[in-house]
Amino acid sequence: MKRALLVGTVLIAAAVATLAPSAGSAPGDVTVLSERNGLSRWAPVLRPVAARSAPSASARRITVISDTTPEGTHNLVLALESKGPWVRVRLAVLPNGTTGWVPRSALGPYRGVWTHLVVSRARMTATLLRRDKVIFRAPVGVGRSYLPTPRGEFYVRMKLTGFTDPMYGPIAFGTSGRAPNLTGWPGGGYIGIHGTNKPELLPGAVSHGCIRLKNGDIVRLARLMPIGTPVTVV
Repeated sequence: MKRALLVGTVLIAAAVATLAPSAGSAPGDVTVLSERNGLSRWAPVLRPVAARSAPSASARRITVISDTTPEGTHNLVLALESKGPWVRVRLAVLPNGTTGWVPRSALGPYRGVWTHLVVSRARMTATLLRRDKVIFRAPVGVGRSYLPTPRGEFYVRMKLTGFTDPMYGPIAFGTSGRAPNLTGWPGGGYIGIHGTNKPELLPGAVSHGCIRLKNGDIVRLARLMPIGTPVTVV
């Protein structure tokens, strides 16, 4: 799949509130920051920071999280839980599902979302829930059998517009999901959710790993799904 050329404005703003976790926890306690089908919290990355295997500066370094994405947007992470001055976040690395601990000081204010996108590869549908209620559903295209869309728990990292290649449609979301095989997504290997110039192929196993929607559906989804939204692919 040919890479898209991005032009125009890269969008990262989302209409969400700044939310702090509940007060009152002891320093050594673990505080849940994101709940499945409930409130999830994300935060912008303020500076490049090492993600570690445990909440300690001496723990093994898993990766370094940049403050920008390969697409040139401000990077953000989904915050899963906190322990003292540390936060466990979901990482955009292989293997999918990897998490790591970063200092709270490396992240900006928490932002909260109540949405959750569920993509079924078997049914070839995308369903958006808000507070556990369905608010959107549409047919999708998923990866071919030899280039499958990976299962897992991810999150929306960015919203992009201004593609010159019509194969991406008018809007695309970049996720933290990674594919072992390269896709046509800018930066390579990331799973995108985007429109298409071949709506007649949907639903179907037609992509190189990304999730495709008809252009009308991706525009409708963009009105409902803010960045930071958790994504589950089953």
